[in-house]
Amino acid sequence: MDEIKSLTKFRNPYGNQEIELQEARYASGGMPMMRLRIRERGARFTIFDVDSVTAKHWAEEMLKWVASQEPGPVASTGDSYADV
Repeated sequence: MDEIKSLTKFRNPYGNQEIELQEARYASGGMPMMRLRIRERGARFTIFDVDSVTAKHWAEEMLKWVASQEPGPVASTGDSYADV
């Protein structure tokens, strides 16, 4: 049986999407994956399963963008968005 563990869940205030990050471990084996689960209006979901190398690259690029938008240090997402 596949194991899915919720890591964090929060809401994007501008599009009102619910975003959840999960760790997915598949019964068939292989490496654990980071699952990004985005719930849009109603029952529509967008789901990405990415490996650790892709997740790291994505996170680094997002942090670079955030740093270019703010004059001060990067704030953690826990400071800005409430968990769902």
